[in-house]
Amino acid sequence: MNVQVQAAPVKVPAVALSAFVAKLFAATGLPVAAAQAVANGLVEADLEGLSSHGVMLADMYVERLQAGSVSKQTAAAIVSERQGAVVLDAGNALGQLTGNQAMSLAIDKARQFAAGIVSVRHGFHFGTAGRYARQAAEAGCVGIVMCNTRPLMPAPGGADRVVGNNPLAIAVPTQGEIPIVLDMATSEAAMGKVRMAEKAKEPIPPTWAVTAQGLPTTNPTEAIAGMLLPSGGPKGFGLSFLIDLLCGLLSQGASRAQVRPLYGDFNVPYDCSHLFIAIDVAHFCDRDWFRSQAASAAESIRHGKRAPGVSQLFTPGEPEWQRRDRSGGQVVLDPAVVAMLQRYAERLGVQPTPFDAATA
Repeated sequence: MNVQVQAAPVKVPAVALSAFVAKLFAATGLPVAAAQAVANGLVEADLEGLSSHGVMLADMYVERLQAGSVSKQTAAAIVSERQGAVVLDAGNALGQLTGNQAMSLAIDKARQFAAGIVSVRHGFHFGTAGRYARQAAEAGCVGIVMCNTRPLMPAPGGADRVVGNNPLAIAVPTQGEIPIVLDMATSEAAMGKVRMAEKAKEPIPPTWAVTAQGLPTTNPTEAIAGMLLPSGGPKGFGLSFLIDLLCGLLSQGASRAQVRPLYGDFNVPYDCSHLFIAIDVAHFCDRDWFRSQAASAAESIRHGKRAPGVSQLFTPGEPEWQRRDRSGGQVVLDPAVVAMLQRYAERLGVQPTPFDAATA
């Protein structure tokens, strides 16, 4: 009888992993500084346990960079600028680059006008939305970030994909180290998690998705070909629908089926739309008072009465912060992801890799 031994996860220093992934992107012709910024964003997601937005995306990024559907530009162009409102054209550049640019602009506008709102058209995948919301919070602003994706979910009772699992992130400034950051997809699970399960050849929970015929499934391949389910049923669907409209219409960019599949034809731009909002707390109240009140509210959650069997309560974003804090600067990767990165290293002539003799 043949017994298959499950390969062990691989542990690698985050700094080394980030430098390596940056070299992969630079090998496609992306400027070195831009390649490093994008790689940093992916590795940060892995450190926080958000592997669906981590270096598992490197193969798709490389393929699109080489096919030309992702531009090697490092900044978006300003289309219009009216007081606190800015529209950017990302030109299909990597979203980590244009996302940082857009939120920086929103923060600058918020300093002047209390709120800065930057919409982005012709955008690409930008990693975790919470990263940019936290950028605003660290500057003393409330940060709100949204993005639309290609249709992945049906309307309640529907049998067609009509909206994406459009993410929403909100962050508020606090005192101390632990941020308050809500970062959520509007589906029960992100498509990236389904793709991770497919790469690892593992089943998914039955609440995540349905087949193309609308039937329940635990098969990630069937889920990818089928439809994701909205979180909270009609509420999740409604939230996703409005995010799609806000992102697409305010930017005069793509919405609904105009956003193309991220893992579809790599020659065709993804063409999503983003929305970044910064609200400067100082225009409303004393910033230190706001921070202390937010921190106090978070503490009341953490130290609240727990249900039987529950050892700890968390505020939004705290589990991710704790994972990063406890990581010791080490990223644990699935063997399938490591194998993919090694294949691309060989193909692009990037040596050495940080995986030699590395195990969890």
